[in-house]
Amino acid sequence: MGSGREALTGGLHHVEVWVPDLAAAEHSWGWLLGELGWEIFQEWPAGRSWRLGGTYLVLEESPAMSGRRHDRHAPGLNHLAFHAGPPAAVDRLVAAAPTYGWTLLFPDRHPHAGGPDTYAGYLTDNQGYEVELVATR
Repeated sequence: MGSGREALTGGLHHVEVWVPDLAAAEHSWGWLLGELGWEIFQEWPAGRSWRLGGTYLVLEESPAMSGRRHDRHAPGLNHLAFHAGPPAAVDRLVAAAPTYGWTLLFPDRHPHAGGPDTYAGYLTDNQGYEVELVATR
């Protein structure tokens, strides 16, 4: 088996997310990505990136942003979904998430907000970004 960094035709290369507050994003996203096995990849004054295998995720506080708030209900990105391991791992992440600026969405339906056959945690950070942590069965 290779290093996990081989190019997969049609696979996702990277995602770049512009954030209004890089320090807040580093606190929330940096913790979550680290817990999910992502490693810091690049750092520059306005941004950071984390890598997992051949894919990387960029968070950047770009001076070219036209607004200061993400709206997951508007056209564009609604959420990113991550494989999070077994249900116990999802539970552990959801329990720790508030310390890092995340809030549980749909608490009345957690962990089956995606339907009875799913086990996932839906979180939103203090800048309006949503992640779905999907358990493996």
